[in-house]
Amino acid sequence: MMTDIKKKKDKPKKTPTQKAWSVCRTILLYGLVFAVIYTAFNWWRQPVMPANPQLQLTDYQGQPVDLAALSREQPTLVYFWGTWCPICRVTSPTIDKLAAQNHYPIVTIAIKSGSDQELHRYLTENNYRFTTVNDQEGRVFADWQGQVTPSYVILKEGEMAQGLTGIQPLWSLKLRLWLSSIF
Repeated sequence: MMTDIKKKKDKPKKTPTQKAWSVCRTILLYGLVFAVIYTAFNWWRQPVMPANPQLQLTDYQGQPVDLAALSREQPTLVYFWGTWCPICRVTSPTIDKLAAQNHYPIVTIAIKSGSDQELHRYLTENNYRFTTVNDQEGRVFADWQGQVTPSYVILKEGEMAQGLTGIQPLWSLKLRLWLSSIF
């Protein structure tokens, strides 16, 4: 018993700098573990480009949308979402801002979001101006083996350059599009 007390007294105390470094190391370690798990999970859930993808679509207003042609000129973001998706209510304003900046083509695919009229009403109520394809039965999303909404695909020259899911900040999407334009 006495030796335990003596050992505790003999143990040198950490300085404030040592404590700060210890906290930083712990935070970095947990951050790294989180990043690895998040990346693996995101990779697993991301859409997968079909062998023969349907890249010639029609938006909900009847206008043709040629994803292959758009992505030949510059990387094109395809955003899979739904009017019924609570997370999409957070991400769709970001997509609208990105589309309004007009630096890269943005095409959204509304999955099982009702008729063209219902979708039009939703887009108008939320003041969304992005190009939207109405995937009423979810066939396009199913072809891409989509698992969750929101999901994103960056197409470059008609091929999938990147795929991701979940909440993505504006800077992340801009960075990914920019990187896709370089590499």
